Amino acid sequence: MEKQNKNYVLPIVVMFLLYFMIAFVTNFAGSMGSIVKNQFGVSNALALLGLAVNFIAYAFMGIPAGMILKRKGYKFTSLAAVLVGLVGVAIQWISGPAASFAVYILGAFVAGFSMCMLNVVVNPMLNTLGGGGNRGNQLNLFGGAFNSIGGTLAPILLGYLLGGIAIEKATVPDAAPAMIAAMAIFAVAFLVIFFTNIPEPHMETAEEKAARLAGNQTKDAHSPLSFRHFILGAIAIFFYVGAEVGIPFVGKLYMEAPVENGGVALAPTLAGALVGAYWFLMMCGRFIGGAIGGKVSSKLMLSTVAFVALCLISGIMFIPESSTINLNWEAISMVGAVPVKMICMVLCGLCTSVMWGCIFNLSTEGLGKYVPMASGLFMVMVCGGALSFVQGALADSIGYLGSYILVMISFLYILFFALIGSKNVNKDIPVE
Repeated sequence: MEKQNKNYVLPIVVMFLLYFMIAFVTNFAGSMGSIVKNQFGVSNALALLGLAVNFIAYAFMGIPAGMILKRKGYKFTSLAAVLVGLVGVAIQWISGPAASFAVYILGAFVAGFSMCMLNVVVNPMLNTLGGGGNRGNQLNLFGGAFNSIGGTLAPILLGYLLGGIAIEKATVPDAAPAMIAAMAIFAVAFLVIFFTNIPEPHMETAEEKAARLAGNQTKDAHSPLSFRHFILGAIAIFFYVGAEVGIPFVGKLYMEAPVENGGVALAPTLAGALVGAYWFLMMCGRFIGGAIGGKVSSKLMLSTVAFVALCLISGIMFIPESSTINLNWEAISMVGAVPVKMICMVLCGLCTSVMWGCIFNLSTEGLGKYVPMASGLFMVMVCGGALSFVQGALADSIGYLGSYILVMISFLYILFFALIGSKNVNKDIPVE
């Protein structure tokens, strides 16, 4: 076992690197909302459309990505995903000089294909290397911590790039250095993955491939959709992803919007730092969750954080704007009077930090041979990130703070899944 663990160190590191890239590219798209809103003169809903289509791409690529993973393996899927991601970011980069909103949306959509493929790879890979169960969840939580590092850096980096630029004057080319950095990360990742020996525990065997090509495959009587807890978990992922990205990025629009438009007009650097703090706390929460994940059940962890998250969302919606806290942390650009409700927004990062790993672990527990296809179906449901567009539309109609009712509904469902829906009631289905 010692030797086996030693052999798995490099593959685990590679999976952590991919986790980092997923969040960096996704959160960069979310952080661009105010810039896109300014340069192209669009509504709050359309300002978040770049983030939304990044997730809508999962609906198109989830199942194909699962099939690619099964037929070509983890390494091939990872390399293809990295190349697609590089192209997607490059298209977004071009949208600035081209002054085209459509080109920007196209780039975000292409980047979404890459993020979906990477997610299909890292989740089952880390769960498998951890041996499933609490240990599999633990390894996914540690990987999620690196995901949060990428998520933390994206909005902070964008805030620094804007510097003293007033948000109403910021344009896409001002964010070009961050896009170039993202493309460089993709290029380095391609080389690292190419020269790394990655285990292929779920790749189809020669016999399975021959049977598929000959059309002699035996149709399985069951699928991941035969398991009730998987279906309910997939729905939980849909709501979770929408809440995870909607909380900080609608919050960012709220913080940067003029007072007369329902915002609080914070400086871009301060707003970016607060959004970065949300993702930083997600990283901290994942490290904590990873440390205790081997001892605390996913069900207990998920139900606890879902309840606390509901309390914090209530704070965002109902604590008076007049309640503020003065920050003076110049080293991390947190200087100014910040509404207490936005501190609640930041603290939500501790709750959302462990939800993905717990939901994935609970939903795929006991699926055995159906895990690769389950992972692909899971990625389809990540299109729930498009709920950020719905929340943006709600912000246009009932205000930024009122739009958080959608997040509250999402967490109520997740609490239901943790307490009731996560039980495997289909243990009679053969999974070997």
